[in-house]
Amino acid sequence: MAKKDKRKFSRKEMIDALNGDLAEELGAIIQYLTYAAKATGPYRPELSAFFLKEVPEETLHAQYLANKIVALGGEPTTAPHGVAKASSNHEMLEAILAAEKRAIKGYTERARQAEALGDKGLQVQLEDMVRDESGHYEEVERMLRDWRA
Repeated sequence: MAKKDKRKFSRKEMIDALNGDLAEELGAIIQYLTYAAKATGPYRPELSAFFLKEVPEETLHAQYLANKIVALGGEPTTAPHGVAKASSNHEMLEAILAAEKRAIKGYTERARQAEALGDKGLQVQLEDMVRDESGHYEEVERMLRDWRA
């Protein structure tokens, strides 16, 4: 069981952390859109559809984060996190797997920080986002499991 962070977490620290998460979500939207366009080969239609299917959920995450940042008295970032370069379908899926893993870790940590801040609504929403990102991670992991390059 992970050790809980018992120290008090400030609003400013939360705003900064959520802005980092928002940058990741904005980057994820760009990543999925770009990879949908770049998918190639016999499974291009399926991969492109898979990538595009993720955009609305990532957009909802970004919108929630932006709204929460404003509610906490901050200014939402408009600068996305960089998108990993990928030249093949396999590389795109590997890059998405890494991004989902970062999101799971970040939102898990952020949920603990929200608890320390005393914001139960934020904590629960972040835990829901961990569930969403875990589902994405598992799906991509399954796609890569028996991949033949």
